[in-house]
Amino acid sequence: MATISLGMIMHGITGRMGYNQHLVRSILAIREQGGLQLANGDRLMPDPILVGRSADKIEAIARQHGLTRTTTDLDSALADPNNKIFFDAGSTQMRVSLLKKAIEAGKHVYCEKPISETLDEALSVAMLAEQRGVKNGVVQDKLYLPGLRKIALLKDSGFFGKILSVRGEFGYWVFEGDWGVKAQRPSWNYRAADGGGMILDMLPHWRYVLDNLFGEVKAVSCYASTHIPSRVDEDGKTYRADADDAAYSTFELEGGVVAHINSSWAVRVRRDDLVTFQVDGTHGSAVCGLTKCWTQHRVNTPKPVWNPDQPQTIDFYKTWDEVPETQVFDNGFKAQWEDYLRYVVEDAPWRFTLREGAKGVQLAELAHKSWKERRWVDVPSLADTSVRKVA
Repeated sequence: MATISLGMIMHGITGRMGYNQHLVRSILAIREQGGLQLANGDRLMPDPILVGRSADKIEAIARQHGLTRTTTDLDSALADPNNKIFFDAGSTQMRVSLLKKAIEAGKHVYCEKPISETLDEALSVAMLAEQRGVKNGVVQDKLYLPGLRKIALLKDSGFFGKILSVRGEFGYWVFEGDWGVKAQRPSWNYRAADGGGMILDMLPHWRYVLDNLFGEVKAVSCYASTHIPSRVDEDGKTYRADADDAAYSTFELEGGVVAHINSSWAVRVRRDDLVTFQVDGTHGSAVCGLTKCWTQHRVNTPKPVWNPDQPQTIDFYKTWDEVPETQVFDNGFKAQWEDYLRYVVEDAPWRFTLREGAKGVQLAELAHKSWKERRWVDVPSLADTSVRKVA
């Protein structure tokens, strides 16, 4: 057995998601476990170089975690032939130009979603990667959540029978920052000019969840709102929050499945988790959160009778059974990183390409169109979009 070092450029790791999920809980976790074991018995050891605009910030992170490679010069990192992968978790507005630069340098690329603000940009970078023959991927972490993996297990077992509908509830109260409690999300999320907005942030997630678990999205109807028009930023300054902070979306899926997902940063949580999905089928139903999942088979379904004159006698929560923990699920971001690294090094199966990421951007664009025009909008297939020369 040999240990193979793999140089990777990591950009955007000073942000919350880039630092916590991608650097600490994924790449550093893989290093701490002795690398990633490959099919031939070798172990792959990620060798990250941290790239950012602030030398002080990235050097402090490197010292904290025993890393030695940092730079503020992305071009020099891209020029190093030992760096095979470029990863970006920075701002959406910079992503397309950074990915294209890395692809032109011959690097394999992996990035957070959304991959761009517009479908044209998303397709251009996806097709450039295809033309240059670099392996490419986009983070689709929700599919690796234990809760949704249990839903997938139930579906594969035939538990649901014919799936009829999917209902999702996502969100929590993001504090305005003006009365003693600081906001727990960055202020750019609520400014349209900075690429903020619930539709662009979350509908790309719902696209890959629905496509991969319940049926390809065929049409969308969406209404969004800016419920909180004024917020306070990180410096204590009041600003106009003009990006949508809530989106209420209904989707028509392949096979006649109807899905509805509410997404809001202006909702207080009274449910099992910050995100929950309920799947109803002819033979059974299931509800999952981030980790747990509960089921109700048709033979265990209670028979309530509508009677507004008497208090409800059925404790509906007690009529559901929790799916047992029959296997250990690793951190979802780390699990997808491991799949991506195997794809790069071993050519292992991989479906989460930039083109798949473009589908999420497409859905966000069409949801905006639906909201603006107050109507249903069809979602055309991107499968037939051919690779053309990209300037």
